[in-house]
Amino acid sequence: MTEAKAIMTTSGTDTTVESVVRRVASAHRGERGALLPVLHAVQAELGYVPQAAIQVLADEFNLSRADVHGVVTFYHDFRSAPAGRTTVRVCRAEACQALGTDRLMTHLRESGHTLGETSADGSATVEQVFCLGNCALGPSVEVDGRLYGRVTPERLASLLNGTV
Repeated sequence: MTEAKAIMTTSGTDTTVESVVRRVASAHRGERGALLPVLHAVQAELGYVPQAAIQVLADEFNLSRADVHGVVTFYHDFRSAPAGRTTVRVCRAEACQALGTDRLMTHLRESGHTLGETSADGSATVEQVFCLGNCALGPSVEVDGRLYGRVTPERLASLLNGTV
């Protein structure tokens, strides 16, 4: 395992991918459908689901590597690489599109952000989603789990810079 080396968890603890995954999996042992909660917990602790975690999870849950990899890649909430310091999710659903998401997307492109990628300086990861459930207040954006409505390009810039 190349990623089994020591990593820094989001709680600031030095540990290994394998030890984190085994500890989290053991807390869910015996539960039906435990893979999703374990993947969420691994990502919450490590910031992403490392490739090294796939085999460990397959072993822990008696699944194939393909089964675990399929779940990680199917659900857009899981990352296979660390995210930036700020995670921005822009709603691209019809209601938000009608209320100005295209202006937000143009602003993101012009400021050097690419959907689905982390900026070169590691400051932000920008993702698209297809409904944040805030349709009446579109265009909507979620920044580090906090929802914002009626977002303008100027407000988006402030959110990206952490000045809001």
